[in-house]
Order: sequence, then C-alpha cells, then structure tokens
Amino acid sequence: MTTDDHSPLPLHEQRMAGVCLHLTSLPGPHGIGTLGAPAHTFVDHCHDAGLRVWQFLPTGPTAFADSPYQPLSAFAGNPMLIDLNELVEHELLALDDLMPLSELPTDHVDYARLIPLKNAVLDIAAAQFFDQPNHALRSDYDAFIARHDEQWLDNYALFRTLKTLYDERPWYQWVAPYRQRDPDALAGIRRQRGEKLDAIKFVQWVFDRQWRALRQYAREHKVWLFGDMPIYIARDCADAWAQRELLRLDEDGTPDAVAGVPPDYFSEDGQLWGNPLYDWQQHSDTQYHWWVQRMRHTLTMVDIVRIDHFRGFEAFWSIPFGDDTARGGQWQSGPNDAVFDAMRAALTDLPVVAEDLGEITPAVVALRQRQGMPGMSVLQFLIGEDSFQLDQIARDSVAYTGTHDNDTTVGWFHGGPDDLRSDDQRRYDQQQLLAKTGGNEDAPHWALIRAAMDSAACMAMAPMQDFLGLGSEARMNIPGVTENNWRWRMLTDDFDKALRDAIRANIRQTRR
Repeated sequence: MTTDDHSPLPLHEQRMAGVCLHLTSLPGPHGIGTLGAPAHTFVDHCHDAGLRVWQFLPTGPTAFADSPYQPLSAFAGNPMLIDLNELVEHELLALDDLMPLSELPTDHVDYARLIPLKNAVLDIAAAQFFDQPNHALRSDYDAFIARHDEQWLDNYALFRTLKTLYDERPWYQWVAPYRQRDPDALAGIRRQRGEKLDAIKFVQWVFDRQWRALRQYAREHKVWLFGDMPIYIARDCADAWAQRELLRLDEDGTPDAVAGVPPDYFSEDGQLWGNPLYDWQQHSDTQYHWWVQRMRHTLTMVDIVRIDHFRGFEAFWSIPFGDDTARGGQWQSGPNDAVFDAMRAALTDLPVVAEDLGEITPAVVALRQRQGMPGMSVLQFLIGEDSFQLDQIARDSVAYTGTHDNDTTVGWFHGGPDDLRSDDQRRYDQQQLLAKTGGNEDAPHWALIRAAMDSAACMAMAPMQDFLGLGSEARMNIPGVTENNWRWRMLTDDFDKALRDAIRANIRQTRR
C-alpha cells in the first residue's frame, strides 16, 4: 500500500460518498465542459458538500456517435475537454478567436457544431506555439514528448493524420501501405504532414498539462478522481492499427470474431458490440505488457478505476464476424487472474472497481473477490426485486442510485419516454422504493440517495442529475440508441449552496 494519504486503497475499508458527472457536462462557456475553471470549481463544490469521489466516463477522443466508450485511443485525451482560456493566458490564442464558440448552447453539447469550431481554434494555438521556439512552456512540451512519443503518441498522431487524409474512414479501409504500416509510406507522411503531426501532439500535451493541474487541485482538496476503462478497444482506433497483434485481427484488420453478450431476458438476440476480441495468448506471452502500460497510464490520471464489463476477463462471448446478431456466439475463457496479477506486480496498488452488472456467474464473483475489487450495486435495478433488502448490499460494493445508462431516478420513478417496463411493473417498483427506503413520492431521488448512503457499501454514488432531482430530459445515454446521447450539461448555478448543504447533512448523518 502506498503511503500517500490521498490513496484510496484499500477501497473496501473506506466509507465515502461521491458524484457521477462526466466532464462534458460541466457548466461554462464554449459549448462543452472543460478541464479549466468549471472543473476546479466543481472540485470546490464537492469538497464543500463532503463528496470525496468524483466519477466520470472515459476521457479519450470520441468518434462514432460521440460515445466515450468507443475512443480513438486507449491513451490519448479528448481535445474537446481542453480549456481555451488557459491558452489565451499563455498568449497562444486571442479572445477574438473564441467568439464563434461563445455562440454555442450552454444547456447541452452540440457536437456537430462544436467539433469543427474547436479544432480550428486549437490549430491556431498550435501554430502560435511552434512559431515561438523559445516559448516559456517549451521545456514542458519537450518533456511530454519524451515521456509518451514512443509508447503511444507518435502512432496516435499518425493515425489521426491518416484518418483526416481519408475523410475519417476507418484504417482498415485505407490503401494497403498505410493499412499495413509500410515504413516507407509512414516516412512519407512524416515528411509531407509534419506540421499536422506536431499539432496533434501539441493538443495532447495541452490536455495532459491541464489534466495534471486538475488532478493536483483535486488531491489538495481531498477529492478522489474516479475514471472508467472500457474492457475492449474499438476496431477503428490507434491501438488496433498500431498493435493489431494484440487483437484477433488479420493484417488487413478483419476480425475472426467480435464482442457482445448472449441473448437474455432483456434482449432475445443478445447484444452485438462489434469490438475485436483480444488475442489473450499473445498478451500472456508478453506478460500482459500492454495492459500494464494502459493501467499505469490511467493511474497517472485518476485515483480509482472502474473496469467496464469485468466479466469478460473470466469468460467472454465470442461472436463470429459477419453475424447479424449475438445469437451465434459462444463462451470462451478469459485470462482470469493472470492479467490482474501482472498489473499488480508492476504497479503494486490496483484501486479497481469491477463493473459486474448483468448475468454474473459464481466464477466471476470469485475472480473479483480474489482480486479484492469492489463490485457494483445499482439500486434502480435492485429495489423492485421482492427478495432484495438494503442491508444485503455488501461492504465490498459501490452503491449507485443509477448509472449513465439509466434514466434519472425521477425519470425512472415516474416512467420516462424510453421506459421499457409495463405500467404494473413501474407501479410495483414505485411501491417497493417507498416501502424499502421510507421515502416519499415527491422526492424519490433523495430516497434512493439516502438508501445508498445508509448502506454498508464502501462508496455511495449518485449522478449529478439525481442530486439535482432532474427528470428524463437530463438522461445521459439510452443504450442501443446512437443519436442525441452524451449531450446533457448542468448550468453554472445548479450546484448551489443549498444543495451542497443538503448533501453534506446526509453524508454526516450516514457517517460517510
């Protein structure tokens, strides 16, 4: 165990409360939440409210449908999260450069308008930086390049440059020399597109610099940052292009099988995610080096990591490539303890929470417990079950009112437009919530928040939308729907003193 008094280890010995809010949902100007003043103010508010944990979604660069769960890199940061005001302070931008972004909405993210505008402004800042070889921050930039270029940054810059050249088409649709990483072809891109490569690296340095500042600020205010790591990577990402030997892909990028989950009560065809599967034998042969790098990099950014679809490490559903549904898949064995043992040997501490929702077998539970990782208890899923009582939530669990994939608690309680439950089931869930929590129908969100805090769970977490008591209009994501997700934003005055005082009172009363 580390001696850092900020360390969250061991998680199961903690008793904390926290909030779930993705960085894109922070308030502020320029169309999207950023790592600048709004993020620092949010840390202040968390500290004032007694919330010791801030959880957010993956922070990689997004592509299809703006989903943070299909990032273009397992290591790079999302340029849209960069605070532009800091670049003005360092004389890399003028205030006039920000004017087009000031016209974007403040209550949601309009990605279609935001992305081209912000990328254009970041290009201006990069050009200004490289026009000043003696800029005061040049040594910090050079140190960033030295740390990351060989591991992932150079490949990421090449990947993004080539994607732009090919109108954002996936790498497995590029011409063979680029698709197969011919050294001469890549050398030609370096010569022809050097400024573009440098600009991409500049943006990643700015993201890293601002992230380091936010993490230090959070540490000073005793707020732990809780990140999210998807188990799989996208087929169209820099890592798959540069290290396809880690995946079950041929040299042209075609998988033999893809990821998903089998048919169940909720989906008669299962879920066909389409991510390429790992070649676990190759990972074993390299002592899980890539996973160690990935976790080490993540732990430079956050204090706690949630691993999405944890059960895939015990066994994963392998679906033949080309199938239209997940029905034809089969279970195959994952690496089990070996991958975590390798990470723990290299990193010592492994502050991981396992996303263990859905159909979980005793073998998955045993793996999680052997590795000393808390699981998840989502009250919206549990509260309506006849046999469930709140005292069944274990200490080695993180209790959530709901997650980014759920409706808000108010929306769920009253039955939002995307509610799949029957009217009878919804009414029954309402009755169960009120009976088991002692809450009232005017504030179901506080009833579920208080239930999570009252539980034995090591962490009690609620989305910001639940603390605010918002309805379905504030839902973050509807699984299976590719449009209009990930857009919600809170407003500047939402997290006011009255709300902070109410949260702090609940935390004190539940001794969190």
